[in-house]
Amino acid sequence: MASYRSIVLVKQVPDTSNVTGNAMNENGTVNRAALPAIFNPEDLSALEAALEIKDRFGGEVVVISMGPPKAADILRDCLYRGADRAILITDRRAAGSDTLATSYILAQAVKTVGDFDFVFCGRQAIDGDTAQTGPQTAEKLGVPQIAYLLEIIDVQGKSATLKRSLGNGWEIVRTQLPALVTVVEAANEPRPQAAIKMMRNKHKRVPLEVKEGETLDPKDALEQWSLDDINADLNRCGFAGSPTKVHKIKSIVLKKEGFVQIEPTEEGVRKLVAELVNDSALG
Repeated sequence: MASYRSIVLVKQVPDTSNVTGNAMNENGTVNRAALPAIFNPEDLSALEAALEIKDRFGGEVVVISMGPPKAADILRDCLYRGADRAILITDRRAAGSDTLATSYILAQAVKTVGDFDFVFCGRQAIDGDTAQTGPQTAEKLGVPQIAYLLEIIDVQGKSATLKRSLGNGWEIVRTQLPALVTVVEAANEPRPQAAIKMMRNKHKRVPLEVKEGETLDPKDALEQWSLDDINADLNRCGFAGSPTKVHKIKSIVLKKEGFVQIEPTEEGVRKLVAELVNDSALG
């Protein structure tokens, strides 16, 4: 029986359902300290897709995240759900990376892991909503990409048959492996954390999480990589490798109180449209 190595790219993101006026820094980056951190929802669906491959066809699930030491929280979550290996890329020199720089760093990390059959990632992250990182990573890896996965139909040898969303429909496609696949939240229902896996992995930490005076048992160490460990070109990382520049940040404050009732008539609709145009919501 064939077995497959799946690499899952996951991200810890600020909870955008609790956005406040302090959510952005002056330089246009997200003020992550002002918002609670969560597992990016579609990345959780990507993890479930990789675990499904492992359950149905055998193999290994390796998870990679890029971020500060706090991002180790979601790596532990991945282990609790069934991932075999978890790696955190954390390096101050990666700060400020846009999608171009991020995809380069992630591609370098995937290459450092070694041979793979699948790379899974969420369609997009809720803090950026660009849906660019997955496709850009595929381009840098030189592998085919399948976007908007809905269902894994079959995997045989070095090819996979997948069902993907087209927005208002779906299509079934076949791809050669290795391939990168982006996953939508509707693709599956992520499995819960398993109690036995939580007990086995609850003490795992990256070295940067260890406080002064503490020691980390080697069996409890999560893999922690720097940009040097993945042989990254520093000119392609962080602010230096990020051509995207923030032109302007505008804080929108909703001041109007109460509500306006629109009558379900032709005249009522005309008044609604006129008000939306006047508020620059339309036109």
